[in-house]
Amino acid sequence: MPDETPHEDRPEPASGEGPRAAGRRVPAPAPPADDGEPAGPASGGRSPDDEQAATEDDEATAPSGALRPEEIEEPVGERDPATGAPVSLPAPLPAATEQVTPEPGAPDPAHDVEQRKREAGVDHLFPFGRPGQPLGRAHPFVFGFTAALGVITAWMLVKAATNAKSVIVMIIVAMFLAVGLNPAVERLRRFGLPRGAAVATVFLIVILFFAGFVASLVQPVSEQVTELRHNIPEYVQQLQDNRTLADWDKRYGLLERAEKAVNSDGFQKGLTDTATGIGKVAINGIFQTITILILTLYFLSSLPQIKTFFYKLAPRTRRARVALLGDEILDRIGGYVAGQFTIAFIAGVCSYIFLSILGVKYALALALIVAVTDLIPLIGATIGAVIVCLVAFITGNTTDLIACVIFYVIYQQVENYVVYPRVMKRTVDVQPAVTIVAALVGAALLGVVGALLAIPTAAAISLLIREVVMPRQETL
Repeated sequence: MPDETPHEDRPEPASGEGPRAAGRRVPAPAPPADDGEPAGPASGGRSPDDEQAATEDDEATAPSGALRPEEIEEPVGERDPATGAPVSLPAPLPAATEQVTPEPGAPDPAHDVEQRKREAGVDHLFPFGRPGQPLGRAHPFVFGFTAALGVITAWMLVKAATNAKSVIVMIIVAMFLAVGLNPAVERLRRFGLPRGAAVATVFLIVILFFAGFVASLVQPVSEQVTELRHNIPEYVQQLQDNRTLADWDKRYGLLERAEKAVNSDGFQKGLTDTATGIGKVAINGIFQTITILILTLYFLSSLPQIKTFFYKLAPRTRRARVALLGDEILDRIGGYVAGQFTIAFIAGVCSYIFLSILGVKYALALALIVAVTDLIPLIGATIGAVIVCLVAFITGNTTDLIACVIFYVIYQQVENYVVYPRVMKRTVDVQPAVTIVAALVGAALLGVVGALLAIPTAAAISLLIREVVMPRQETL
């Protein structure tokens, strides 16, 4: 039924409602014309300005009533990445100057100059022809050249590390000693000493220990050399009076052969070379010892700064965990050094007490030798025991030798199965089997230094496996 409501009484539709609002906006009624002039029929009671505005609104809206999106301006060519200003590119070359594919039967460019220029695309910009495409990374030549450079660089690094092996070993040993002595420095700082004074105190104790060890060996060595020099004529006379030796000399001419061997040029040269080699080894050992002590002092004094530097190499999000793990590893290395010194001190004290009771000469020097050699894992205690037994036999009698052998066999069993596991379990927390395997591998790689560094390295690796690798495996 048609709506008979008068036009004046109908409610105006809301904005966006009705069929008319779907396509365009309802214009506002035009004001009455001045001076009684009627509105033109073409404009429907609207002025020309209203007609233009309505036309613009129609163009800005879609047939569904939604606003038309603004048109994106076209990019203004290429721009300079440094200044942002537009850059005018050269016009493309005409097709006539591009490289052409040779047709069948065309002359060979090696003999025909015109064909050579035609196929190369010679023009005023490229008088020698257009350049080809650059070689990509996947090109066999580029890949092979890059791989060859990588191999050469790796070989040079390995060669440099091999040549500087002695220096690298000294740095590692010095850092190891600095980390091991750091707990003593921290303990002195708890008593109120500044770090410089604590470092100086600990380092002075280390210097006094080495000085006492060397001083204890000087007297026995000098006495033995003096005694040997005075007893040489007696030894020669004993050899001459020996009937067995005299009989062998008559049969085989031993003295004549020995005299010829001693007076030969090869014997003199070999003796000189041996003495020179021993001197070089002694001087090199003294130099390396002094260098390690100096590096240890520097590392010990600046250990907090060194730790902070390496911790900052880790990403910021993981730096706290890396620092906690690093502190734990350093504490375990310090605990290992402290435990090893404790075991060596016990061995030295026990050896000194036993040798003093037995009456063996140079008991203090022999006890210090046992303490120093006991720092070497696995074989150190055996080396010290062999030295003590030989000196006891030379300076004493067979009874002293038997007593020393029995004592050190029993003591090593007590140390290996009672003292060592208890101390290392509390300080390093490494299983005994892992300790033995690590010491064997380290000794095979770097000798005595490798055996010293193997156990704390194994402790650090076991900590990382337990705290990093295993939790990550549980999340996979």
